[in-house]
Order: sequence, then structure tokens, then C-alpha cells
Amino acid sequence: MRAAGSGGHRPGGAAALAAAGIVALLCVAGGARGQEVQAENVTVVEGGQAEINCRLHQYDGSIVVIQNPSRQTLFFNGTRALKDERFQLVEFTQKQVRIVLSNARLEDEGGYFCQLYTDDTHHQIAILTVLVPPENPLVEVKEQAVEGGEIELTCIVPRSRPAAKLRWLRDRKVLTGISSKQENGKVFSITDVLRFQVDRKDHGSIVTCEATHPALRGQQKQTQYVLDVQFSPTARIRPPQGVMREGDTLLLTCAVNGNPPPTKITWSRANDSLPERALIEGDTLTIPSLSMLDNGTYSCHVANKHGRSSDQYVLVVYDPGAIVEAQTSVPYAIVGGILALLVFLVICVLIVMVWCSIRQKGSYLTHEASGLDEHGEAREAFLNGGDGHKRKEEFFI
Repeated sequence: MRAAGSGGHRPGGAAALAAAGIVALLCVAGGARGQEVQAENVTVVEGGQAEINCRLHQYDGSIVVIQNPSRQTLFFNGTRALKDERFQLVEFTQKQVRIVLSNARLEDEGGYFCQLYTDDTHHQIAILTVLVPPENPLVEVKEQAVEGGEIELTCIVPRSRPAAKLRWLRDRKVLTGISSKQENGKVFSITDVLRFQVDRKDHGSIVTCEATHPALRGQQKQTQYVLDVQFSPTARIRPPQGVMREGDTLLLTCAVNGNPPPTKITWSRANDSLPERALIEGDTLTIPSLSMLDNGTYSCHVANKHGRSSDQYVLVVYDPGAIVEAQTSVPYAIVGGILALLVFLVICVLIVMVWCSIRQKGSYLTHEASGLDEHGEAREAFLNGGDGHKRKEEFFI
């Protein structure tokens, strides 16, 4: 006996896969003729097409029988024996017997017998393996996610063989879930559960469940889930630009954010009612022909089932001839104060530097004067005959 080769014709079409290996055992018919038969293992995707090859060596015309895993005869010397049109004999020569199986099913999986009848009956077995690729994963959410709470996502692949592998992705980062597997006959059901905390910034972001499987040939099956996180609303009034004067039109917009979105926006004025000519359209409050009687604090109020929010705008209406600094001058006042502080700090640093310089110079002159006095006294004592009782005078500059 010798090892079988790995050659052989591969079936066309995207559904068929290459031979996965070759059975090592070769059967040799007795006698000097040395007839041999070889069979190749085959892997196919469910619903695809598979080839079952029986290679003949030194074939002398003996009987060749092909049987399915249930030991039912498919072909007897080239003649169909089983009425299953999915099996077609496409080649019968002195070198090879080739059968094509279309629309492969899980029940087709098993060992196919290539039998050569001589003085003794010998056979070779081709193992057919059927893969079941996963469909797109199903992503389910346990309950509505709310800001500050936890979300639980479940990814399910109900049918695959062998079992598919699942993983979660978010912003190209892999998230770790808890995986479980259940066997249903020849196929597997895979489930992966992911839990994590959510905030309002997570609303609208995408989480992906990805399935990999040998039958996908390096590709993946993916399902994306858009996070739906509910949170309390926020309100912000967009104020008008510049100063409001008598006769102008006030236009205030209440920008709202919340999930679920607030269905109603309410406008009010502190300690007073809205002007009769005020017009409310959705998130906008309009007051035409302003007067000083319209002065006050205006507010917009919003709410959803998770909370409430409001914002205020103080309206000051000026006389048309009044000279008033625009509201945009406020930041310049802040900048001016910062610059004044910097100038003050620089002046303080200069004062300290000058003071230190004067101190150092005074100390130097004091030591220098002291040295001159000592030399002067010695000179005077020498000229006056060594009178050393004269009081020493000190000078401080």
C-alpha cells in the first residue's frame, strides 16, 4: 500500500469547495495485475455542488460500484441504480469514475464507497462533509436603554455547522460578551450577550455583531444595531444679536435636545404674562414692535418622561437714540481686565528688580567706604606720629 495523491479535478461554481484531503488507504486487487482504486474526501457548502472521485489504476474492466453512506448503490458500472437525480455520473473511464452531487444536504454527509470487484472485493471511502454557513446575525435588545443604566444586547446565529464564532465591535474596538452554544441535531445555535453602561452621548452610536465561519472563506456576516438611549431634555434659548430697541422685532428660539423628544415647548415671562402680540410657533417666540413695557425675563420650558429643563433670556429694550454698548462688548471688558492684571504684575516685578539692584549697590559702596577709612587712618597716624586715639568716623552711603 502507498499514500494516495492529492490531485483531481475540482468542480466549477462558487458553491463547490476543494478536496479537504485524501484517504490514505489504497485497496489493491489481487494477482499480478495490481488494480488500485483511490477516493478523495470532499467538503461542500449546504446547497452547493460536490464531486466524488474514484481514481482507477491498472483497471482491467472489473466491476465498479459506487454506494452512498447508507450502502445503497448509486451506480453499477456506469448504470444508475438509485433514483436520485441529484447524483449524476459525469465520467466513467479506465482511469476515473466521477459523480457530481447537486444541492447537497446535511443528510448526504458521510462515507461514499468506491468498490472494485475482482477475485476479492476491495473498497475505498470518500468522506463527504457538509458545511452550514451562518445567515446574518440577529441582534435583540432586552429592554429600553436609559441614561445612567445598562443595556443588554443579544446576538443570535440560529443555525450553523460547525458552530460560528461571534464577536462585538464598536468604533473598531472589540467588546467582550458572554457566549453560549446549543446543538440541534447536526447544527448549532450560537448566542452572545453583551452588557455595558450607557450615557446620552451613546445615543445613535453603532454596535456591530460579526459572525465568522469556515464556509464564508474569510468573509464575515454582520448586523449593525443603532443604540437608542433615552435621556432627559435640555433647553437653550438662542438670543438675538445686538441691542434690542423700541420698534425692533424680538425672535427667540428654544433649542431642545432629549429622547424621546419633548412634544411641547412652553414660553413664559417672569412675574407677568406674555405680550398680547407675542406669537409662538413651535420652538420660536416672536414679539414685533418692541417697547419698554416688554422688558422682563422670558423662559422656555420642556419636559419628557425622564425630566424637565428650562432656559431664560433677559430682555432690555432701549430708546432708539440711546448709546449703549452692545452685549458683545462684555468679552472685551473681560479681556481688558486680564490685560490690566498682567500689566500690574509686570510693574510689580520691575519694582522688585530695581529694589534688589539698589540693595546690592548700597552694600558694595558701604564696604568700599569702610576700606577707605581704614587706609586713611593708617596714613594719618603715620603723618601725625602714630596718634591712634582719634575717633574713627564711619560714613554710610
